[in-house]
Amino acid sequence: MITQNDIYQLFKKLLDQIQDAQLRDKVAATWTEAAQQGQWDTIDELHKMPFTLLTNTRGVNFVEHTIAVTTGAVALAEAQQATYDKMPYEINRDWLIAGGLLHDVGKLLEFEKMADGGYQKSFNGKCTRHPISGAILAARMGLPLEIINMIGCHAKEGDGRPQRIETVLIHQADFATFNPMVMLEKGNLIL
Repeated sequence: MITQNDIYQLFKKLLDQIQDAQLRDKVAATWTEAAQQGQWDTIDELHKMPFTLLTNTRGVNFVEHTIAVTTGAVALAEAQQATYDKMPYEINRDWLIAGGLLHDVGKLLEFEKMADGGYQKSFNGKCTRHPISGAILAARMGLPLEIINMIGCHAKEGDGRPQRIETVLIHQADFATFNPMVMLEKGNLIL
């Protein structure tokens, strides 16, 4: 069984950057609850899980993707903050990191292991895509509406919806990691 301490160790470098201890605890608790509901028993299983079922991930796993999206979104925020003379909006770094870590947490409910070692959409995943199941889970765990916006609106479910700046940054970082994989698969990525 994956514990909250396991999640702290898995994402320590990023979780340590969240100043709000209560928020940090809720992020780890949300991951733990999702792992339990999705019947993921070990951290090793998360390292083996692909980050998407929509294309060949070429070995990039769910944990790596989560870290890359979170650090990418933070880097986008830092680039704006370092470059703009006057920021036109405030970026909440704690929320950005929490939202990045949680953006795909619903995939623990959307995906399931198959007997042959592969992965497929679970019944839960057929009923609700990960942005929705992740947002529901985060709401149940008491996370703020702003972070629920980041989870629920980071993918196509957010098209045309009001979004936090942190949601926009997470969306861009997410698709910067997903689109090249799709392009590689289709032969459209210029190498």
